[in-house]
This record gives sequence, structure tokens and C-alpha cells, in this order.
Amino acid sequence: MPRRLSDLEFVVMLAFLFAMVAFSIDSMLPSLPAIADELTPDNINKAQLVLTAFMAGMGVGTFVVGPISDAVGRKMTITAGIAIYIVGAVLAARATSLEGLLVARALQGLGAASPRIVALAMVRDLYKGREMARITSFFMMIFIMIPALAPAIGTGIVAFSSWRGVFVSYAVLGVFAALWLNLRQPETLDPTERRAISARLLKSGVREVLSNKMVMLILGVLILGFGQMFAMLSSTQQIYDQVFDKAASFPFWFAGMALLAGTGTIVNATLVNKIGMRRLAIAAYIGQTFISCAYLAVISTGLIPQALDFPLYFAWSVTVYFMVGITFGNLNALALEPLGHMAGLGSSVIGALSTVGAVLVAAPIGLAFNGSYVPLVLGTFCCSGLAWLLMSKTRALETGAQVQPAE
Repeated sequence: MPRRLSDLEFVVMLAFLFAMVAFSIDSMLPSLPAIADELTPDNINKAQLVLTAFMAGMGVGTFVVGPISDAVGRKMTITAGIAIYIVGAVLAARATSLEGLLVARALQGLGAASPRIVALAMVRDLYKGREMARITSFFMMIFIMIPALAPAIGTGIVAFSSWRGVFVSYAVLGVFAALWLNLRQPETLDPTERRAISARLLKSGVREVLSNKMVMLILGVLILGFGQMFAMLSSTQQIYDQVFDKAASFPFWFAGMALLAGTGTIVNATLVNKIGMRRLAIAAYIGQTFISCAYLAVISTGLIPQALDFPLYFAWSVTVYFMVGITFGNLNALALEPLGHMAGLGSSVIGALSTVGAVLVAAPIGLAFNGSYVPLVLGTFCCSGLAWLLMSKTRALETGAQVQPAE
């Protein structure tokens, strides 16, 4: 279907939709201490649930937004989701208890599921294969670069207002995103290709996704990859504050880390057509497994000089985010490649299961924080090693399928 937008504006617009979701997580990090002091002073670790509630709401939302977008179109579904996101942001800004804030954040996450999932379906409507991975890598690059500044922006907003002002900024971003989408981007799903919402079609679509061995293996990798990244997001503010006493400078270190790691998306976009999505993802997880293993070995000696403690942790953090830039665009493209005829539903099932699964992986790692970064490094090592194993199985499965006689 022809579209009016240039490739550049299309990529930037989708990146903004994705970045809005990431900003809703990253910009909260500097506010967690203030939220803990005001709403849960007896258990400051509970402030992490502000992030978890958002992710849980987004996980639930991803179950439904894909099928809805297959039925009514991508633009209408994204716009409705942004409206829910704005309502959640306003309620969060007015919350007077932690429980009320968590409910509002879950509602905000429910709405955020729409731009996150349906934006991928829009890409699948227009691209496929390695070209889809290349396009996805470009907006993943912007998706990583923009939120790199989120903690610093969140700190600035808090300085001029309070943590509640951060939620007001979410509402403003939502309005801008909805206007850009509706004024500039034509619908990408042809009316003749729409699928009515029915229990029978949903059941058959979910069965098709869950019965595809390759998709399920990629889904497992997404859960592990997303889980270790979210675990780092949940723990990073506390680590910078309580381990390294760098709470004041945390937003700037976080920005530097994300900007350095964002080069991973450039590397991926450059190499994916030559090397392939699967090989790049496998290489990234092999690298991270060995890096985290080596870091754990060095930590266990107890011989790290104090002057090198923070530089080593910072360098390791950069490698984790660099891995994200290499893998996520490829994994999403690999998962959706066989589901082009039902991109919305496929995006929903994959996004829902990967998000909920990631929360289940990340929450124990984040809550295991005990004044040390060891639980986070150990969790990353385990997740990357398992992701490497699953990716290796996808290669074996693809090789086996290629040698099967045609039926």
C-alpha cells in the first residue's frame, strides 16, 4: 500500500512512539526515591513496583491490541491506546497512595501497549525479512538514543515541580504522538486484509503462533533478553545511589551509557543484510555470556581496586545495552516473519507473552538487590546464557527444516 511519508519520517515517527513508551520507564528512575519517601517510606524497595506495574499493564494490553488493529486498522488502535495512556498519566499525577499510583501506572501501561505492539505491525505491513530488521534497527536506534536523556529530563522536571510533574509530561507527549500519527501517516492495513474479531479466529490465530516452534523459541529469547534489560532498569538507580554514591550524577551516567550502547543498533543495521539476523543475535548473546561470566569471576576474587569498581560496572552496563541494540530488532523481525498474514495478532501474542514473561524474570532479580550489583550481574549471565542456548536451537531447527523433503 503506498504511503505519503518518506522512509525517514516513517522511521522517526515509529521511533517516537516506541521512545514514548521507554520514556515512561526511564524518566521515572530519578523520581523513585521521592516516591518512596512520600508513599512507601517503610519499604523503599516497593517503589520499584511503579515500573513493574507499568510493565504488567502493558503485558495485559498486548493481548488485545493486535487483534483489534487487525480488525479496525492500525491508526485507530494506536490512537485509542494513547488516549488510555494519557488518562493513566493524569490519574498517576493525582495519586495520594502507592496503591492508587500502581493502579494508574497499570492503566498507563495498558494504553502504552498499543503504540508498542501496533507500531511493529505497521512495519510488518510494509516490510519483511532482513529489510524489516534493517528498518526496525533504525527506529530502535532512536528508541535507545532518545530515552538516554530521559533520566536527566525527569530530574529537571522534578527540580521545577515534583515527581508528579513527570506524569504531566507523559500526557503532553501522548497528545503530540497522536497528532503526528493522525495528521501525517496513512493507514497501512488495507481494508481487504482486515480480520474480524471473533473467538474462533482469535483461537486459531493464537494456536498458529503457539504451534510454531521457531516463533516459540524466539519468544523465549525475547523474554530472557527483555527480562535482563528490565531488571537492570529496575535496579540501576539504587546501584548508582547505594553502591557508588552517585545519585546526583546518575542521569548523566545513564545517558552516557545508553548513547554509547546505541551504537549497537548502527552496527546491526549495517551488518544485518550481510550476516543475517540469527547470526548477529547469537553472536551478541555469546559475547554477553562470556563478558558477564568474566565479570563475575573478577568480582568473586574481591581484588577489584576501589578506583576501578565503578568504571568496570559502567563498562559492563554498556555491553548489556549494546547487546539490546544488536538483538531486539532482529528478534522481532524473526518472530513476525512467518506471521505476516496476521501481523497484529502475532505482535500481540508475542508482545504479551514476552512482556509478562520479562516481568516474571526481572522482578526477582530487581528485588534481590541487597546493596550489591552481584545479583544483577548473575541474572544477566544466566539470561544471556539461556538465550544463547535457545538461539542455537533455532539454527538447528532451521537447518533441519531445510533438509526436509518438500511435501
